[in-house]
Amino acid sequence: MLRYLLLTLGLLTVAFLVWHIGPSNIYAAAAQLGPVALVAILVPSLIMYIIEAYGWKVTLDPSVQYVSFWRLLMIRTAGEVVNMTTPTAYVGGEPLKAYLLQRLGVPMVEGLASVVIAKTTMTIAQVLFILAGIASGFVILGAHGLSAQIIAAALLSVGLLLFGTAAFVFMQRRGLFTWILETLRTIGVRSQFLDSREEQLRALDRTILNFYSQRRPVFYASTGLYFLGWLAEALEVFVIIYYLGGPVGVLPAVSIGALSVFIKGGTFFIPGSLGTQDAGNLLLLKAFGYSDVTGITFALLRRFRELVWVGVGLLCLVLVKSPTDRLDGKAKPLSQEQV
Repeated sequence: MLRYLLLTLGLLTVAFLVWHIGPSNIYAAAAQLGPVALVAILVPSLIMYIIEAYGWKVTLDPSVQYVSFWRLLMIRTAGEVVNMTTPTAYVGGEPLKAYLLQRLGVPMVEGLASVVIAKTTMTIAQVLFILAGIASGFVILGAHGLSAQIIAAALLSVGLLLFGTAAFVFMQRRGLFTWILETLRTIGVRSQFLDSREEQLRALDRTILNFYSQRRPVFYASTGLYFLGWLAEALEVFVIIYYLGGPVGVLPAVSIGALSVFIKGGTFFIPGSLGTQDAGNLLLLKAFGYSDVTGITFALLRRFRELVWVGVGLLCLVLVKSPTDRLDGKAKPLSQEQV
């Protein structure tokens, strides 16, 4: 019930913003965009998906590198549909990725380990990107005099991001899933599902720990790749504002892109961050000197991009759930231990 209430409020927020600014003004701004501009707007997100899929691939154990890159790209795109459309803190699609990998012959432990590690490197890269965006914002807007409250809020947010990321990595190195299982038992909560998979959970923790201790260069490489993927967000900001006819520079694009990622991540409990993401993008662009019309058109164009990728992701989900012999000739059959 709460999910539907938040979704309704989000829709009402978007409708109010469109009504307040004026549908005719928004249409006039969007009408100047032709097919070439709409395709160009999709290019940065395509680049991001490709780079981040490779950032995931390098975390896979060498024994399962037979899974093709393009198959991983399809699986990741399918999983991101769940992340984008459900209020699960952008992790709801991660188990789906591991399950789809298993259908290609990858043991569940190896698949889940790669998903957890890739999510970690992606989160670290995301924090670095947000830090770069906040720093860029201070450089650009500092001349206008940022209030002490804004500075304090930004520093607090960054501190929480860094603490949360460090804690997540620390718990993985200590045995995250075993710790969860033992904590539940300590407080008297029993889960037959988890208890029956205790050995698999311990194996998962060992696999993740072995990665951090033995494949540290791969960890850094994956983080770097994900950071490049996040920079594609800034490229998208640059392209959209360019086609809307507004002046745009590299630093403002980085700052707007990073802060919009921060806003979206902070409203994960709303399906698709509907309403909050759009209002946040509008306020961000206004802070950087753009008009209300440019701000709301920018937000709606980003929604257009998301809808396109939702459609692509659903198509990928249909394809990757087909029998493995139709998907990848190199896929290995599942053993009894993997089923």
